[in-house]
Amino acid sequence: MTEPSTVEYGDPTIALPNEILRSVVGSGVHGIAIAGTDDHDEMGVYIEPPERLLGVERHRQDYIWRSQPEGVRSGHGDTDLVLYSLQKYLRLAIKGNPTVMLPLFAPEESLVIVTPLGEELRELRTAFLSQQAVERFLGYMHSQHERMLGQSKRNVPNRPELIEAYGWDVKYGSHALRLAYQGFEIASTGTLTLPLPPTERERVLAVKRGELPRAEVSAEIGVLEVRVRELLDTGRTPLPATADFAAVTAWAISAQRRHWGWV
Repeated sequence: MTEPSTVEYGDPTIALPNEILRSVVGSGVHGIAIAGTDDHDEMGVYIEPPERLLGVERHRQDYIWRSQPEGVRSGHGDTDLVLYSLQKYLRLAIKGNPTVMLPLFAPEESLVIVTPLGEELRELRTAFLSQQAVERFLGYMHSQHERMLGQSKRNVPNRPELIEAYGWDVKYGSHALRLAYQGFEIASTGTLTLPLPPTERERVLAVKRGELPRAEVSAEIGVLEVRVRELLDTGRTPLPATADFAAVTAWAISAQRRHWGWV
């Protein structure tokens, strides 16, 4: 039997016709893609029909499509697509998931699909930013930092080509430093700039190109974390403790009713 050449989970007949927002994510939206090396990632949001939410049957709340078969690492020219139901998306975003946040802050040129409801969701973006979100950014940063140092005990992707070329996994290093910069920006300003501002973007690209030693990158990550901690511990952050649940809930109810024609 021939193995499938792509991966698909979920119901495209539910997800695709009901999309309200989709954007490029991954290195592309951060402005740190290197030509000829990075894959293409997209993430979006769809509104489930009422029978899926109000009925008694359980259904997947996402749709996933990959151009590579199961177990094969994505590379240059490959596409990974993840669409979340609105309910699942909002729950992830309220917790501050760094990847899920990206369609909310992506620049116009990175948007693939945006409907009027998608625009409304993007206008609500600051309601998701909180001190809890910063903690999530730091948590993801720690995970990437451990992997760049070779300290992670988890089963993580192996990139022997990077180890051979640079002596360490510079891609994990670039992710860790990017998350540190973004965590500091959110904690200090209450917003997220995409793509990365020029100075930070060039620094992260230098890491990704293997131009900086691992010890220097690790030290910079540590300094940034200390600065974030100072902001949070002293209350010198404009962020609330948690996301604005009331605003997000009110909008979600209204958006679903309008999408279904229940107005």
